[in-house]
Amino acid sequence: MMLRSLVQRSSKRPCYLLTRSTRQSHSIRCLSQTAASQVFNPDDMAKTKVENIRNIGVSAHIDSGKTTVSERILFYGGRIDAIHDVKGKDGVGAKMDSMELEKQRGITIKSAATSLIWKGNQLNLIDTPGHIDFTVEVERALRVLDGAILVLCASSGVQTQTYTVLRQMKRYNVPFITFINKMDRYAANADRTIQQMRDDMGLNAAFLYFPIGAERTF
Repeated sequence: MMLRSLVQRSSKRPCYLLTRSTRQSHSIRCLSQTAASQVFNPDDMAKTKVENIRNIGVSAHIDSGKTTVSERILFYGGRIDAIHDVKGKDGVGAKMDSMELEKQRGITIKSAATSLIWKGNQLNLIDTPGHIDFTVEVERALRVLDGAILVLCASSGVQTQTYTVLRQMKRYNVPFITFINKMDRYAANADRTIQQMRDDMGLNAAFLYFPIGAERTF
């Protein structure tokens, strides 16, 4: 499966997906075009082979944008037809936040799971809480994961709960990639975040995709 890099922007600005393949060249196209062509069909899951099913979790420190990232994965995977605000200002709220309290506070309290089909593979996406009070929910999810996405805020960088999540992933031997989120925020710096991962977390971190610009120029 080709690795793809999601670039989160505000709802008023376009969002692009850059694709790259070693076998053949692909033109750069807008994510909305991909979402329009990707239609979710529940019958496809019944046809999916067991070896093509993966449990993928999204974990991070609180307010790093885990649920927002999950919302966009579901949208561009054709699972939902619209992107909604995490805090439910539009009266709907994010798909992965089912509790009314989650929509009011804008935080994830319990782990939520859903599925989508991507290129013939079934991805069971699990959105986990970031607050330390609900870390038991992260523990439960990590037991069944095949891989994870560690979300870091480009402005805040490595935070306290990031270390906890890293220890949990190591405990259950969960491989992960890191997504640096909120590049349009004040003081966003992807290079600094990568360096923090190397110095503070002891990870041999490197860019798969280089962000273009930061803050207002992103």
